Amino acid sequence: MNNAAPAPARTRGRPRGNPPTRESIVSAARALFLQRGYRRTTLRAVAGAAGVDPALIAYHFGSKKGLFADVMQFQCANALAVDDVLGGDQAGLPDRLIDAVTDLWEDADFLQLTAQSDEAAEVIREYLERELLARLVEFLGGRDATARATAVVTILGGLIYTRYLNPLPTPAALTPSETRHILTPALRAALAPRPRTEATTRAGRRGSPTSGGGPVRP
Repeated sequence: MNNAAPAPARTRGRPRGNPPTRESIVSAARALFLQRGYRRTTLRAVAGAAGVDPALIAYHFGSKKGLFADVMQFQCANALAVDDVLGGDQAGLPDRLIDAVTDLWEDADFLQLTAQSDEAAEVIREYLERELLARLVEFLGGRDATARATAVVTILGGLIYTRYLNPLPTPAALTPSETRHILTPALRAALAPRPRTEATTRAGRRGSPTSGGGPVRP
C-alpha cells in the first residue's frame, strides 16, 4: 500500500510574478541600456546581470521592446509620481505638474534613454494617456473632468515635444523656472471648471430622458 502523500495539483495558467524579481530585472536593464545602448543590450546580458533565467524576462516583458518600455515607465512613474503631484492643494497643481515634467526631462540619464530608440516617444504617449490623463480625470471629477484633463495633458505633451523630443530654440533655451512661469497660467486656465453656456444647457435638455416637449415634472 502506497502511503505517500499525493502530489499537489498544478494550478492552471502562468505562475504569479515575483515583484522583487521583476524590479531587479528592470534595474539591471536600465543600467545596461545606459551603458551599452538599446541596440547592443541583449536579454541574455540583462538576465546575467539580474541573476535570472532569460526565459523569465521573456515571460514578464515579452521582448526587449517590452522590457525597455517598462524601464521608461518606471522612470516616468518615479519622477512624475502621480500620487505626490495630485496629493497637494489644487491651487499648486499647475506648478507641481510643470516641475514634475521638467525634473524628469532635465535628468541626464532619462534624456539618454529617450534618445536610444523610437519606442521612447511611444512609451511617453502611453504614460501620459493611460496614467496621467486617467488619474487627472479621477482627481478633478465632475461633468467636464475629461475635457479639463485633456487640456492639461495636451499642454504638457506640447512642452515635452517642443522642449525635449523635437526642441525648438526658444522653448529649449528657457530654464525650468521660466518654463513654469510661462506655462502655469495656461495650466490654471485648463484646470478651471468650464462654465455652463446657454448652448450646452439646451443640448443637455435635449439629451435629457425627461424632455419631450412638455413641462419637466420633478
